[in-house]
Amino acid sequence: MPRPIVASISISALQHNLAVARAHAPGAKAWGVVKANAYGHGLERAMRGFAQADGLALIEVDYAVRLRELGWKKPILLLEGFFDADDLPLLARHDIQFAVHCNEQIAMLEAFATEVGLHAHLKMNSGMNRLGFKPDVYRAAYERLKQIASVRSVTMMTHFANADDAGNPDLSLQEQVKRFNVGTQGLVGPKSLCNSAADLLHGELAFDWVRPGIMLYGGTPGGGSAADFGLRPAMTLESKIIGVQDIAPGEAVGYGSRFVADKPMKVGVVACGYADGYPRHAPNGTPVVVDGVKTGTIGRVSMDMMAVDLTGVPGAGIGSRVLLWGEGLPIDEVAFAAGTIGYELMCALAPRVAVREVA
Repeated sequence: MPRPIVASISISALQHNLAVARAHAPGAKAWGVVKANAYGHGLERAMRGFAQADGLALIEVDYAVRLRELGWKKPILLLEGFFDADDLPLLARHDIQFAVHCNEQIAMLEAFATEVGLHAHLKMNSGMNRLGFKPDVYRAAYERLKQIASVRSVTMMTHFANADDAGNPDLSLQEQVKRFNVGTQGLVGPKSLCNSAADLLHGELAFDWVRPGIMLYGGTPGGGSAADFGLRPAMTLESKIIGVQDIAPGEAVGYGSRFVADKPMKVGVVACGYADGYPRHAPNGTPVVVDGVKTGTIGRVSMDMMAVDLTGVPGAGIGSRVLLWGEGLPIDEVAFAAGTIGYELMCALAPRVAVREVA
């Protein structure tokens, strides 16, 4: 019998969340972002779930090629662009679009001879200071790309740092939009600005393309809970109780004896640990649901097991179902309790966890 931990991936939830993204940006085309193995959900499952997307976007060149091998015919975009000149023949052969964020990439394109039409997405650094050209040199980069015969289109794009916190005093959304508008004034081509948070909260910025990511998987990018936005969890992680201990006041649980009981308690041991992707740093009280009753973790999460409080869960014992996150327990609630974000929990799902696809 296999170990009882399993992740269920709902294709209908992926489809539903894409529809939500589209509804918030009805005049724009939508890239379904599938980087990091579709945020841990699996590239093939995401391709089916996002069949109605106008394109798929990711950062891994080999996964982009894999999408073509799997039969994806619509556009594919590399959000970080190409990493070496040797990537260009592969991208041309498979009709893969790419971001351009530095002069070195432009030089590689200028030296690359091809009859195939290429599609570039010119990245502006509007204040996040990761990738891209600053507004005062953006036009020069645009003009260089337009002079390359093989480059058939240039999409203008940027990435928001605080779309979920528009008035951030260090970098407001308004300031980033202003910089983008100044840097692109008079330039012709499609525009792509919105990530998940901007799609949900600032639909007026959904110009030609939007790039929803975390929202497609049922997580919130901020500015409200996933449920507030009508999103459904696409990943549900569950396991079972495999051991039970009755402990007295003063007894400790787990490595480091981090939890010490102050009353008689019933402790359940769950087949899930940090080697499965559950956060080791999750504190006492991180929410779990056992047999439909919300309770919390106790003690330190170990590699293969974790302990939960069964004191208030009548009838719970070996074999009881444990919901770790997903349908019935938002992943963001678990992430918040553990001091992280839902993105990290999704992406950390370990290969040893069995995955099943549900409708």
